[in-house]
Amino acid sequence: MQQSRRILNKAKELGFRIKLHADEVNDLGGAALAGELRAASAEHLLAASDAGIAAMAKGGTVAVLLPATAYSLKKPFSRARAMIEHGVPVALATDLNPGSCFCASMPFVFSLAVMCMNLTPEEALVGATLNAAWAIGAEKEAGSLEPGKRADFVVLDGDTPAVLAYASGTRPIRSVWIAGERVG
Repeated sequence: MQQSRRILNKAKELGFRIKLHADEVNDLGGAALAGELRAASAEHLLAASDAGIAAMAKGGTVAVLLPATAYSLKKPFSRARAMIEHGVPVALATDLNPGSCFCASMPFVFSLAVMCMNLTPEEALVGATLNAAWAIGAEKEAGSLEPGKRADFVVLDGDTPAVLAYASGTRPIRSVWIAGERVG
């Protein structure tokens, strides 16, 4: 942990926004370190402790949760509800990689977040959009539909974003828009 702290502090000193791959399988104190160092985000967090969650809340660290990884590894899901209750912003992502989670489907991630991590559809939507933009430093350009931001969005085949959670295994997307232009 001391080596990680030293490297991350040097990165901050050099002006980098720091992010940690933390507590994916075991609680090694990564979430706590992320909070202590006021990291922009910490990813995975399947095994983050109560102390780690509290530190992330205090440090303003975004928790980037990757529920398809828990699904693929047959591990317990991140404690998203506890994080939200402690004031930790929760973002969602796929973790597409050939080793532990070959999943590129955000609708599937959205469904897992609601069905297995106890997020509401509204919390999952914020996690997949605005909080995800904050986690990568793009909150001024993306993550919500506002004047001055890129108009990247999907039009769903349903009345609410809940269709993403409850129509698991389907693709309830009518159209895709990038920078205000329809691309699909």
